[in-house]
Amino acid sequence: MAARACGLIVYRRLQPAASSRPADGIEYLLLQTSYGTHHWTPPKGHVDPGEDDLQTAFRETQEEAGLQASQLTLVEGYKKELHYPVHGKPKTVVYWLAEVKDCNTEIKLSDEHQAFRWLKLEDACKFAEYEDMQATLKDVHQFLCSKE
Repeated sequence: MAARACGLIVYRRLQPAASSRPADGIEYLLLQTSYGTHHWTPPKGHVDPGEDDLQTAFRETQEEAGLQASQLTLVEGYKKELHYPVHGKPKTVVYWLAEVKDCNTEIKLSDEHQAFRWLKLEDACKFAEYEDMQATLKDVHQFLCSKE
């Protein structure tokens, strides 16, 4: 059976300049792992017994980034499932989309991560080395732009 993890793609909206599109003010939260290759990823983690996927996503976001569910707004209509091998075994990761209510909310990292960044789409794609994560970030961005 595939390992299963769930997380939230967290974003914030900065006040864009009057001349720019609202989408230009969107930044995504990526966390740098303190293990392995120190890759950058949205907050995510394994599903605990008795949890549903969305509960896992919120719990992991709280544990890894210090963001409480009350500080986030879940965006209706977006859910993405990624499938890829880890150490030769299949893994499934399910992401939802959430906006921080206050763009100045403090991020508090756990021991699992050593750094965080708020990044515009282009930079977020550079930091997220995996193609499926880059594609997901672009997909999220298109989704958000289509809602404006």
